[in-house]
Amino acid sequence: MGNQQSHVSRNMLAIFCAMSFILYLDRVNLAAAAGPIKAELGLSNTTLGLAFSAFGYTYAIFQLVGGWVADRFGARRTLLVCGSLWVVATIATGMIGGLVSLCLARLLLGVGEGAALPAQARAITNWVAKPQRGMVQGLTHSFSRLGNAVAPPLVAVLIALHSWRAAFFVVGAMTAVWLVIWFLYYRDDPRQHPGVSQAELARLPIAETLAANDAEPRARWGAILRRMRPTIGVYFCMVWSNTLFFSWMPIFFMQSQHLNIKDSALYSSGVFLAGVVGDLLGGVISDQLLKRTGRLAFARQSVIVVSMLGGLACFIPVLISHDVVVIASCLSGAFFFLELTIGPIWAVPMDIAPREAGTASGMLNFGAAMATIISPIVFGAVIDYTGSWTLPFAGAIGFLVLGAILALFIRPDRKVVRDLPPVATVRP
Repeated sequence: MGNQQSHVSRNMLAIFCAMSFILYLDRVNLAAAAGPIKAELGLSNTTLGLAFSAFGYTYAIFQLVGGWVADRFGARRTLLVCGSLWVVATIATGMIGGLVSLCLARLLLGVGEGAALPAQARAITNWVAKPQRGMVQGLTHSFSRLGNAVAPPLVAVLIALHSWRAAFFVVGAMTAVWLVIWFLYYRDDPRQHPGVSQAELARLPIAETLAANDAEPRARWGAILRRMRPTIGVYFCMVWSNTLFFSWMPIFFMQSQHLNIKDSALYSSGVFLAGVVGDLLGGVISDQLLKRTGRLAFARQSVIVVSMLGGLACFIPVLISHDVVVIASCLSGAFFFLELTIGPIWAVPMDIAPREAGTASGMLNFGAAMATIISPIVFGAVIDYTGSWTLPFAGAIGFLVLGAILALFIRPDRKVVRDLPPVATVRP
């Protein structure tokens, strides 16, 4: 690998990772500040759950819209527009005065962030060859979990120094800086980047992903959806469980384990850091299995099934233990296993539909968005009506069993079927 080639590739990967970090730092800010926000606005757990879920409505819609737009108009322009929206939404969250304004800010954040991951998947498909896609997806998503881990202590420090509102202003400014770098450096077509060498162009999957054959039709949404259905189902089950971490983890330690905000932030960060490791390993293991066996379906399916079953096993002690160290350790283990899923499952849309990777990834994350809508409301309602902070984890166990079964039906080795162009006939 030449120096120039290595330099550009590393910079692109760094930009993808930075985006994932800031994306989830923006998203988890609300969970990290949930305690003081709940107290200041006078919210119940149920109404707080509604605020958490508001993000998911627009997020779900713009997964599909954003993926389609990224495939048609490129990741560069798509992320420029949606990134601007999530800057505004993040800063606006720091200015809320009640439940309605909080929900409106979260709805706008869902619009901005909805297109982000499908557009990123589109960009990764343009810049990364198939044997490295699981690893790259795992690496970028590990920075998402790093953002999860950084958010609780960052918010705790800013609350101590100023207020919870400062966290949203600071992260909004960080997002704006990233957006400028993205616009100036990223190109959808590697051939248009001034720093890319010919050696690197020969290695990139340009012919596959940038429509080298204009006569080849694009796959229809129905055909892509049919191929993606098992993967969407698996991701829904996994994200249902993950949403318990993203939305409720800091306040879970505060109210269930009776910790102060600083100790709650430390325990929450420890749990999220376990996810960073899981993200890294899941993609690496999947790509190594592909390299050694040549069996794409096995390389993706096996890691996903193990992650589901491992997460399930770690949730069980949470239901019966009263020791905060045991609970935190088991939650860390559960989050580690669940995050093993990320690398291989996000590689599946690129495997199935490389030319429509944005659209297929949007469908995948639409299933996740539906889980983020329903799960927080159910969690909050269960707590308010039963007083149990652990009962929602029992439901998560059921979803993980279902997800492990559905994973057996994922077939990334079968690409989407495209409509054939009409064949001209000659009349006698």
